[in-house]
Amino acid sequence: MVRDPVCLMELDQRQAAAMAEFRGYAYYFCSEGCKQTFSSQPENFKDKAPAMRLTIGVMGSAGDDHSEVVNLQVRRLGHSIGQRGLVLITGACPGLPYECAVGARQEGGWSVGISPALSLDEHVHKYHSPTDMFDVLIYTGSGLMGREVTNIRSSDMVVIVGGRSGTLGEFAIAYDEGKLIGVLQGSGGVTEELPHIVASFGDKDTGARMIYEADPAVLVERLMTTYIEQHYRHPSCFCEAADSVAEEGAARSTMT
Repeated sequence: MVRDPVCLMELDQRQAAAMAEFRGYAYYFCSEGCKQTFSSQPENFKDKAPAMRLTIGVMGSAGDDHSEVVNLQVRRLGHSIGQRGLVLITGACPGLPYECAVGARQEGGWSVGISPALSLDEHVHKYHSPTDMFDVLIYTGSGLMGREVTNIRSSDMVVIVGGRSGTLGEFAIAYDEGKLIGVLQGSGGVTEELPHIVASFGDKDTGARMIYEADPAVLVERLMTTYIEQHYRHPSCFCEAADSVAEEGAARSTMT
């Protein structure tokens, strides 16, 4: 349960009539009127109710064979995430996810690295992975493939940048679990093939939403708009849709 920061009503966030984001934090409202009141003076209401930061997971190649153009494009993605106040989640690996973490750090953003290792020592010496751009490292001990599930499920939204088979696996998890997914066009790798792959799924509906965009700032803005206007009601297959929650609540009321 969450609390509307304007009227202080307690509500289920999946049943909230509206949602807003301010400096990376998510706020939920009982009505459009409360949202409009908040949006007109967010500084007056932002501390009236607890709020959690939204997270964007960036999944991509850990290789070092990318052009400087692509590295800068992904770093700009990190800039946009950091500027917005969102929390960046990556696999704590080198390559493109690291470039994104560099960009987020340059803008004062927060980065969480989901490590495949059991410890800091293993993270550095076994997996040869960086530590300097992360505010928090979480040691899963799950290995390179096992930690992919944690990456995706810890992210409110997922962005695919470049990548090969490992990144394709992360995309498959995100798609099957109904995530909001952004694809940074022009970053190479599997991003060039994803439109064709998604088309091959036919009428399979997992609840996932796809957004394709080459401009990192525009991509983040489009992801946020879609999440705020629609996807917050059912952000993954592990969250009941708003109508299902309402029906369950009505049934309980009838029983009592």
